[in-house]
Amino acid sequence: MTTDTPRSSLAALGPERRRLAERLLRERNRANRPATPEPAAPPAAASGSSTPRVSLFFFSADTDDDARDKHALVLECAELADSLGLDAIWVPERHFDPFGAPYPSPGLLLAAIAARTSRIALRSGSVVLPLHDPLLVAEEWGVLDSLSRGRMGISLASGWHADDFVLNPGGYDGRKDVLEEGLADLRTLWNGGSITREGPGGRSVEVRTYPRPERTPEVWLTSSRNPDTWRTAGRLDLHVLTALLEQTVDEIAERVGLYHQALTEAGHPAHGRQVTCMLHTHLASDPADVEERVRGPLIRYLSAHMDLFSKYAAGGGAGIDPDEVTDADRQALLDHGLRRYMGTSGLFGNAATCLPKVEALAAAGITELGCLVDFGLPREQVLESVEELARLRVALRDTAGAPK
Repeated sequence: MTTDTPRSSLAALGPERRRLAERLLRERNRANRPATPEPAAPPAAASGSSTPRVSLFFFSADTDDDARDKHALVLECAELADSLGLDAIWVPERHFDPFGAPYPSPGLLLAAIAARTSRIALRSGSVVLPLHDPLLVAEEWGVLDSLSRGRMGISLASGWHADDFVLNPGGYDGRKDVLEEGLADLRTLWNGGSITREGPGGRSVEVRTYPRPERTPEVWLTSSRNPDTWRTAGRLDLHVLTALLEQTVDEIAERVGLYHQALTEAGHPAHGRQVTCMLHTHLASDPADVEERVRGPLIRYLSAHMDLFSKYAAGGGAGIDPDEVTDADRQALLDHGLRRYMGTSGLFGNAATCLPKVEALAAAGITELGCLVDFGLPREQVLESVEELARLRVALRDTAGAPK
């Protein structure tokens, strides 16, 4: 196990970022915290930990930009996060809508990130499993495991947007059951077992997938506010990926309790299970700059999300007629959303000012912060936020190590 970031990664950084990376590496090494985890090691963070992991999350909705610029930003952030010692990178799956448009294939993007990084964990957030054949997912994640040398994880979701299911119309109504069946197939295939499928002429075909991961990838279940989904994650012995979009920190704490109870009832240990929380994030060295920077981009981001939700509502999924929502209603919702994100549902400020909020999340059972950074800010500001997140990570560990 080495404690050095590869020289090639540091050399790719500008002088100021290279100096920051080297300083953070020295600080970790002095504290006997190696910068390069064993690729095959399971997640070390335990539920209830006071030092949650600090990771990046991507889910762009700035639809005016060229997709090439978005992908270039992801790769640049990945290299920087890798050199600064952040814990993981999450990329989503999003189909047929400008919201999240650069991200139809998390596996494809993660392959590019794997080739540009050496130590940071790489995860999909999420793969909508009912849209895919588990045979192909098992194969894809076998290749990704090889490319990343064991750094790959996956969060599974049942899906919520009916239009996505043009990829598998028959999977929509029973999508939660389809997810569980697909998960069982993935576990069988990753562990070297076979599954039986119908081949041409109606004959039964027993198949195994190749290549196989060196170890079974860590699996999360994506859940928002539905308590049953948290219980399902516990019953199936999965980690949880959640968000502050539709719930408060106190509500997350209640659901973490349900999750731990379900783990225990199913005979699974709660220790070592991760609860990752996605939250919109912008940190700057001067926290006074943050609100002015994010107001416009965040309003545009929330507006794009409302457009996607309107499509969902139009399909009868929300019990709301979008035609009855007036412009004044829409503006009021956007203003409310902005206040909520800036106040309680996001991470805004700098490493020092964000410590109390992060400690509150940790007390609620959050073990990893999935910091969504690409909601429309300029490139240099996003990279500055990544740097400040590295400082937050060090500050959290310093705080945890301080005498009580």
